[in-house]
Amino acid sequence: MASWTEFERQAPGLAKAARELMVRHKHKVLATLRKDGSPRVSGTESQFRDGELWMGSMPNARKALDLRRDPRMAIHTTSPDADETDPSSWAGDVKLAGRAVEVTDQAVRASFEMPSELSHLFRVELSEVVWTRVEGDELVVDMWHDGVGERQMRRK
Repeated sequence: MASWTEFERQAPGLAKAARELMVRHKHKVLATLRKDGSPRVSGTESQFRDGELWMGSMPNARKALDLRRDPRMAIHTTSPDADETDPSSWAGDVKLAGRAVEVTDQAVRASFEMPSELSHLFRVELSEVVWTRVEGDELVVDMWHDGVGERQMRRK
């Protein structure tokens, strides 16, 4: 698993595009795993700080309890619909996967101004990042996988 900084070092162009889309859209969709292994999706917010990607959660929220039990997760950015007459105007969306590591260090937590001392704070470690968009008449998918690197796929 890689920190955001490590990902940026390995795939700077993709990291720049992914970060721009993540910052552009406050609300994202977080996928976690329930106790029985089935998926759960929840809304979430994230922020970049100190070379890391961070997420918070209200005390004892289902998503936080899911992540404590099994840290595997995925995040998908929301994105407005493209102009139907110009699909290339769509900036695309970003999906990333990895694991969320809960941070309990009180000094770190205090620096985030958590709404409650019982709130959860997670640092995201990345295993993959995917940016999907349209260029002309092609669907373009840029992807990075930890330990594998970066590649691009195009489809008409």
